[in-house]
Amino acid sequence: MSARRVSPVLLSALLLTVAGCAGPMSPGKDDGELVRTSAGTLRGVVTAEHRSFSGIPYAAAPTGALRWRPPHPAPPWSGVRDATKPGSPCPQESTDYARSDSATEDCLFLNVTAPRSATPRTPKPTMVWVHGDGVVGAGSYFDARRLASTGDVVVVTINYRLGVFGGFAHPGLADSGSYGLQDQQAALRWVRENIRDFGGDPGNVTLFGESYGALATTAHMTAPGSKGLFQRAIVQSGFALMDLPAATMMPGLPAIEWYGWRSLPSAEADGTRIAAEVGCADPARALDCLRAVPVAKLIPHMRLFQPYAYGTSALPELPAKALRDGRAEPVPVITGTTRDEHSTLVGLFHDMVGNPVTPQRFPELVTEAFGDQAPEIIAKYPLSAYASPSVAWAAVLTDRMWARANYEQARLFAGKAPTYFYSFADRGAPMYLPLPPSLPPGAFHAADVPYLFRDADFDRRISPEQRTLSSDMMRYWANFARSANPNGSALPLWEPFGSGEFVQQLAPGENSVRRIDYVAQHKLAFWNSLR
Repeated sequence: MSARRVSPVLLSALLLTVAGCAGPMSPGKDDGELVRTSAGTLRGVVTAEHRSFSGIPYAAAPTGALRWRPPHPAPPWSGVRDATKPGSPCPQESTDYARSDSATEDCLFLNVTAPRSATPRTPKPTMVWVHGDGVVGAGSYFDARRLASTGDVVVVTINYRLGVFGGFAHPGLADSGSYGLQDQQAALRWVRENIRDFGGDPGNVTLFGESYGALATTAHMTAPGSKGLFQRAIVQSGFALMDLPAATMMPGLPAIEWYGWRSLPSAEADGTRIAAEVGCADPARALDCLRAVPVAKLIPHMRLFQPYAYGTSALPELPAKALRDGRAEPVPVITGTTRDEHSTLVGLFHDMVGNPVTPQRFPELVTEAFGDQAPEIIAKYPLSAYASPSVAWAAVLTDRMWARANYEQARLFAGKAPTYFYSFADRGAPMYLPLPPSLPPGAFHAADVPYLFRDADFDRRISPEQRTLSSDMMRYWANFARSANPNGSALPLWEPFGSGEFVQQLAPGENSVRRIDYVAQHKLAFWNSLR
């Protein structure tokens, strides 16, 4: 989640970009300010360290007749297009954890940040970032300059259609339920066609994302249309294999088999119902009617269409099944979680709304979620071992939902290709939500993201040890993008997950980047015994 305040299921709007590391240089004949793409010429910003190009259209505006259609090619332009400012975010509405509003459907833009040394003759590894959440965020919210310079890589950040605009489904719509995923594929095709002119290597592309962006990355590992568009993947706090027991995301929410996926018939049923609600019930004219509905009338339905629909042209089968059956694309992977994934979710839906988990409520929640298994779970997570019942409930859900699913996912990845597993464990990472003292956030969901996209505001909030961790993480990620191996000089050794199931802890301080016993830390033997 994301935000100026921080998101529980992604950190997409957290990192609003700020003033740069170096001032613009005077334009020169060969300073790289102009780049020719397949659609036309761009003018970007050149500094002593970087070349950056923002607001580049990679597909046509999905407006009018193109709403809820696969992305069409971006129309060419004549002359020189200004690429010094980001394009509009896709339609979205501020949430409790992210202040980000937009009603503009003309939003399919991407941004490129390259080291000054990157040229078509000396191309660098290319990293394509898919932001999290699924209902808020934009590629331009992530400042890629430090990652580009520290890692010596070209970084692409993208917008894509969100929520009801990216996942809407209806029986009359072709290619329903996955327009956001198709946007990401279009962005990857743009990278393949154009990134060399920015100094990136189109044959060495790493797709990476966090939370909802990690879910999308995993989807691309099983999607036929994504085959060959990237060579490596980084999956940060993904939930491709995660279910949702009752009341675990928020009070009153029933159990859901898959947190990130839904069947096409289910999505179409919701689409038909929403069509009627917005005045488009007549099957004969439903699609024309829906495409004329104002953005503001659709935005209230954003979250309903956040999960990706499977059984579609983009995702023919459930990605979780494809993973478990060994049919995912065999690309090298970095994957991992934060140490305390669920703490901000407990904060958002309990403590921050004046309804903290009490000693009386804790066993009730455990029973609602896990039924007859509740006594064993309550005994395994005694309240006396935690700072508060809210912290205990967050620990239960971190271990049962996030750690267990991601550990299984790592095993499946490792059975196909080299895989590196991490646990981000900086329990002093800066927090932007006003959590009460009774709920220390720890290494919360999405806490790792600003360590990779480190802007000036974040830099002021962290210690020298945390800056070192940030630089080490950038180098690990970039080394992996370069060679499918995160290791490099002056970095603590990170062994592959492999048969020994090696997990690297990422935390600040001397000897804090090291191997840990993830299975014991998250009580996975206990949780697996309850299956």
